[in-house]
Amino acid sequence: MMIASVSPLLTEELFQHIWKFRLFKTTGLSTTEGEPVQVIHPGTHNHHAGPDFTAAKIRIGNTLWAGNVELHLRTSDWYRHGHQRNKQYSNVILHVVFEHDVEYYDTESMPPCIELQQQIPKLIMKRYDMLRQHTAFVPCEYNACSVPELIWHNWKERLLIERWERKTSTLQNWLLQTKYNWEEVCYRAIAQSFGMPVNAMPFLQLAQSLPHTLLARHRPNLLQLEALLFGQAGMLQEEVFQDAYPRQLQQEYGYLRHKYRLQPLPAHLWNWLRMRPASFPTMRIATLAALIYQTPHLFSGILETESITGLEQLFAVQPSAYWQEHYRFDSAATHTRCPGRSAVHNILINTILPLLFLYGKEKGMSYYQERALQLMEILPAEENKITNGWDQIGIMQQSALDSQALLQLKQHYCDEKKCLECAVGAKLLREGIF
Repeated sequence: MMIASVSPLLTEELFQHIWKFRLFKTTGLSTTEGEPVQVIHPGTHNHHAGPDFTAAKIRIGNTLWAGNVELHLRTSDWYRHGHQRNKQYSNVILHVVFEHDVEYYDTESMPPCIELQQQIPKLIMKRYDMLRQHTAFVPCEYNACSVPELIWHNWKERLLIERWERKTSTLQNWLLQTKYNWEEVCYRAIAQSFGMPVNAMPFLQLAQSLPHTLLARHRPNLLQLEALLFGQAGMLQEEVFQDAYPRQLQQEYGYLRHKYRLQPLPAHLWNWLRMRPASFPTMRIATLAALIYQTPHLFSGILETESITGLEQLFAVQPSAYWQEHYRFDSAATHTRCPGRSAVHNILINTILPLLFLYGKEKGMSYYQERALQLMEILPAEENKITNGWDQIGIMQQSALDSQALLQLKQHYCDEKKCLECAVGAKLLREGIF
């Protein structure tokens, strides 16, 4: 079979986009058999198995058809993909192709076919190729600012929710594991966030080895909380400590380990290199112990707190006195710095507000979802390499909602050249803002 040469600028993804948004000349359409065609509705894009579009409405001749539409770059692709043997394609009402390269072998069982090669402006394909071939920070680097603010605003909110859905898939698994114990899930999520970015996994393992229900029994005693956390972290295995404080922890943990039959984590799991002392695992564990000591029902407290200031106060805890003068055991330091406001904001942005959004979704209480989004608009935007890149091309961020949305956009759309799935890229493509 001789295969026709489709334009190298055209991809199946672009062809589907052109059909979906009717970016072709819609007048004078006809089937390869000469019957007039009117596209009443192109259908709903199907991203699963089966025809490309469902619930389309197409008038062919004098008959209005409702059903599925299949798209191919060439007519011969119908046979190459084996659709003639697949019952999923038996109810296709229209076969849309860019090039009609072969005649049907069995015309009676095949759907009507239309060719769009002469109906599609070549400029659209050139615009799409320009976006995909661009090697700058993002494909639309020089044109993104020309897209109306309303499109940007709506797209950012969708991107944030999409980012949260990615993040909360793990939380949903924990809910199933804990039989929907929200306090336990909240505790795990916060512990993991305390270890970001390089100690997230050992912090999660630490939380899983010490259930929140066990820690709750010892919440009134801060020393015991610290003993359990430091002991399970494998940091009390030294035979001799110089300071009295770690010796006390060691003694307490020895008793509690025997009582609860605990098995500590290997100490080598923790990362210390190229890290500021305030982010040392010891400092983060001490702060986590202080947080549990200060707030008996942390998740309930989060649900009851409606302001950023209130949430900041909830997480603005100071570790015990020893950690005001030490970063590690037996190693004195002056002017130790505990996690500050920016660290609290990171926990709120990456853990607490996604969890609050998930709670509203699971409980069918949109109030919590709306609150999470509103609080994201109050929190300041994050600063990192990616957000700085957006700033440099004129896409400024006023809030954490903006910065989180643009992180999602860069990582999961721009870097993967998914311009057609991006509201900004699609706008530029359709209107030719170049």
